[in-house]
Amino acid sequence: MSPNAKGALFALLGFALFSAHDVIVKYLGGTYSTFQILFFSVLFSFPMVLTMHLRERSSQDLIPKHPWWSTLRVVATVITGISAFYAFSVLPMAQVYAFLFCMPLVITVLSIPILGEKVGIHRGGAVIVGLIGVMIVLRPGSTEFTLGHIAALTAAMFGGLGSLIVRKIGQDERNIVLLLYPMFANLLLMGLLMPSSYVPLELLDLGALALMAIMASIAQLCIILAYKSGEAAVVAPMHYSQMIWAIIYGFFIFQEWPDAMTLIGSFVIIVSGSYVVFRESRKKVSQNTPVLRNRSRADTGIVPRTSFLDKTLNN
Repeated sequence: MSPNAKGALFALLGFALFSAHDVIVKYLGGTYSTFQILFFSVLFSFPMVLTMHLRERSSQDLIPKHPWWSTLRVVATVITGISAFYAFSVLPMAQVYAFLFCMPLVITVLSIPILGEKVGIHRGGAVIVGLIGVMIVLRPGSTEFTLGHIAALTAAMFGGLGSLIVRKIGQDERNIVLLLYPMFANLLLMGLLMPSSYVPLELLDLGALALMAIMASIAQLCIILAYKSGEAAVVAPMHYSQMIWAIIYGFFIFQEWPDAMTLIGSFVIIVSGSYVVFRESRKKVSQNTPVLRNRSRADTGIVPRTSFLDKTLNN
């Protein structure tokens, strides 16, 4: 098996696990508030992060070297988590993924002011095409624009912002600093917001929350192996395989079936995002390749990002 084929298979497995993780989020969202699901998701993810911290030997403290950028990233990460989890709880999975697939387009646009990236007519055109795809999914005027749609779009926007900030300051900040601050912020804020809507957890649901953390961690490890095996331009588009799982899970578990406009709009968004990846993979087109270097899903502060794990495992 070629390295690229192996990388693609690892990525497909990783994103399949992420989709199963999202199924649990949607299932739990029918009973529990977003704040409660997030709180326990972070709580169950701490053992892995603490294990990573023990591997990282350093005499440096935990104070960020870029406090303002770090604060902005924490805010973006918390907003992404709340928005994404809420969107999954109220919208069909296929619709949520359609909007989250816009993240590469958001990264492309925001890379101009944040990274000083120069975006030419090709990638700029891809962004415009992607926005057309969003409009096809939304169908303004013909369907109700709900809070769930706003949440999904918000998750894509702030997920892209958080990814770019990591790209900007990641070389200077310690991994554990980038990991712990969003997790503690989530834990503190969700802990404050959760009591007003708290519902006692059933034992089965508690196990589902623990399973979420395990699946997300294994999924991230699979994606690490994917990028170690194959080229980024081959591995990155495997992210879009989640739409297939969304259709399968939606139909068999939630009795959801995406309508024609959702499928058409999703196809347009996927094509535009894939073209951005293709353009960035070409030499002399992109100085920073921000989309190709975004090696994980939207950062929600629940599990470590792939880029953190990759560096830690290499130490």
